[in-house]
Amino acid sequence: MTETRPKLLVVEDDAGLQAQLKWAYEDFDVVVAGDRHSALALLRSEMPSVVTLDLGLPPDPDGTTEGFAILDAIMALKPDTKVIVASGHGARESALQAIARGAYDFYQKPIDIDALGLIVRRALQLHRLEEENRRLAARVEKDEKVLGRLLTAAPEMIRVGRTIERVANTNVSVMLLGASGTGKELLARGLHEASARAKRAFVAINCAAIPENLLESELFGHEKGAFTGAVKTTPGKIEQAAGGTLFLDEVGDIPLQLQVKLLRFLQERVIERVGSRESIPVDTRIVCATHQDLEGMIAEGRFREDLFYRLAEIVVRIPGLAERPGDATLLAKAFLHRYAREMNPAVRGFATDALAAIDAWHWPGNVRELENRVKRAVIMADEKLVGAADLDLAQPDEQVINALNLKAAREQADRKVIRHALARSEGNISSTAKMLGISRPTLYDLLKQYDLQN
Repeated sequence: MTETRPKLLVVEDDAGLQAQLKWAYEDFDVVVAGDRHSALALLRSEMPSVVTLDLGLPPDPDGTTEGFAILDAIMALKPDTKVIVASGHGARESALQAIARGAYDFYQKPIDIDALGLIVRRALQLHRLEEENRRLAARVEKDEKVLGRLLTAAPEMIRVGRTIERVANTNVSVMLLGASGTGKELLARGLHEASARAKRAFVAINCAAIPENLLESELFGHEKGAFTGAVKTTPGKIEQAAGGTLFLDEVGDIPLQLQVKLLRFLQERVIERVGSRESIPVDTRIVCATHQDLEGMIAEGRFREDLFYRLAEIVVRIPGLAERPGDATLLAKAFLHRYAREMNPAVRGFATDALAAIDAWHWPGNVRELENRVKRAVIMADEKLVGAADLDLAQPDEQVINALNLKAAREQADRKVIRHALARSEGNISSTAKMLGISRPTLYDLLKQYDLQN
């Protein structure tokens, strides 16, 4: 199948220069226009990736008004087009005005075909990268998500999501185990929304964020006058989640004396507010999460074993972001698309070095760290594409950047296997070819292609 050549629109009224440019860009599908009407007609019909635009066009060949009118029309009709403006009229002022109006670059006449060719090819590369970013962002928008909201392409996380979907319509207690920032609350909300309790409240409480002396009141509520400052009767989080789901984040931080009271609720499904002896029946499903080693805490006497088994009827372990191949890039694109739309619409996507850096980073802070880095980069970015430096990540070397290039990967694998085969056969070409399952001429071609010395 023949690869489609990229479209290049040349807007130039000099017939000789038209022919010269058309000949110079033989790897492009070049279309030529000499005035505004034909240029805009070709823009609509051919949808070129790159346009070279002479500012001096009829009916104003000695000025720039017609060229700038075409530039403005292109930016209005197809703003992702890379327009390279060429002019000999007031070069510096024209250049500044062209860039301000949305041109990709400016080139002063007389034209050097080779130099202009480099600009054209850089523009095409940028256009392709932006197009790929838009395509992936659109896929992110349309992708079917696990649990309705969990965006992932990693089999490890898909299994997590499917497990939660299976237990959602039961009333078993679910414990989510994973490092900070892996999305435990997102999964808990997904479980609630997939359950028969979805129309009732989802109430979340971070047990580590509330002082120990206030946590009992937060969970179980209190009666008026139960303690200093208790000016009215207040239902706790368990009551607020009646008929719905209570999410206990960082459940390992619940103090031992309060663990007893929580265990009683799980066994009897009744609570007593602080300052009251009245038993109140409450139908609330418990989902909890922690990054701590609860089994180790049980061995040390810091967490009750009977409570653990009540809370952990189903245990779901959530892998860190570094253990989910491809998810960092997928999520980064989703975050960029969201924050660019809200905060900096000029940002179009990620540069190649940023995508390589995202893949290479170990993400100790998991999804939360990724979101924060992308959000900050979008806000602070000066260019259309966010780079590795904008993310405050080290720029990876060329080998890492090319790791996802199939041709480069194949070449790297070929070199490695040929070297091993040559070593085993002690440089004997016939033996090496036989070992590799190829003919001697093919091996010679590969040795020459990869510059491997026999």
